[in-house]
Amino acid sequence: MQAVILAAGKGTRMKELTKNSQKTMLEVGGKPVLAHKLDAMPEEIDEVIFIVGYFADQIRDYFGDEYNEMKIKYAVQEELNGTAGAIHAAKDILGERFMVMMGDDLYHPKDLKNILKNDLAILAHEAENPIGFGVFDIDENENLISIVEKNEDPERKLINTGLYVLNKKFFDYDMVPISDTEFGLPQTLVVMAKDYPVKIERAKLWQPIGNPDELKKAEEVLEQFKIKN
Repeated sequence: MQAVILAAGKGTRMKELTKNSQKTMLEVGGKPVLAHKLDAMPEEIDEVIFIVGYFADQIRDYFGDEYNEMKIKYAVQEELNGTAGAIHAAKDILGERFMVMMGDDLYHPKDLKNILKNDLAILAHEAENPIGFGVFDIDENENLISIVEKNEDPERKLINTGLYVLNKKFFDYDMVPISDTEFGLPQTLVVMAKDYPVKIERAKLWQPIGNPDELKKAEEVLEQFKIKN
């Protein structure tokens, strides 16, 4: 099974840290964020596809064509046209079913393993304060119904962690625009969910790394993302 990792963006919220570096190659605990992600992959994953763009050579030079016995491939996102656009950049090299994740977040190995039991799924995190966030609206079976943007209901707590299990049917649907230049992966999944169940799984542990403060926090909590014997 393949895992697709989105690592094309410029990481502007990291400010000076990404002036000469790809955000996903910033170090946590002495090695790049991307390396931690590959170290956490479940045994079902035997091939990783990096979606690259900004400072793509840094990723290619570090990982080459194999890492931890997983094959490595690359797809270039020529235009930064959103998360759905990133998946379409790899359309021709994707198999029937695959995992997708953001390149700049830490996920726990048990969450990666757990989500693979589904044909279509999204990993969500229960936010302590979900007001103002985009949150998932789910049915009684915990399947996706919709995304509520700028949530005002404190009882709706499930926010997106950017980890998915998808299949090739995703490409049967038009990408949903979220701005004049970008198309959203989760928004496109909402349309797909009208025809196929998309399971919302809850994360045991998740650390976003979108700004310098979150990068520092990732250093502090890194040990929690390792499976203890």
